[in-house]
Amino acid sequence: MDDYKVGMTVYGRITGIKPYGAFVKFDDNVTGLIHISEISNGFVRNIDHFVQVDEYVMTKIIDIDKQHRQLRLSFKALSQNTRRYAKRVKFPGMPESIKGFGTIQDKMPKWVKGEYDD
Repeated sequence: MDDYKVGMTVYGRITGIKPYGAFVKFDDNVTGLIHISEISNGFVRNIDHFVQVDEYVMTKIIDIDKQHRQLRLSFKALSQNTRRYAKRVKFPGMPESIKGFGTIQDKMPKWVKGEYDD
């Protein structure tokens, strides 16, 4: 158990799946749990869509319970947070910036014709 440290990347086999997480077994009888909240940055409805029993997976240790010889594991800690690095999308015909405001009644005829104020 002393071989395992928080922040370490480990390789183990999925031994069971429950609605709240997936159980992982390592050599030397150490087990771990990947809680459903640590599976992905996005919403996880069904853990079976991410892992299968007997599949070998790479995970990161986020906590250690030495008394019970259990590891708390994470998939999402291995990947970048994609929300933080989201790209801004530009649509064709969209003005670079919007200068000033007017009423919709004033602007609508120009918008219908496809004219935009710069």
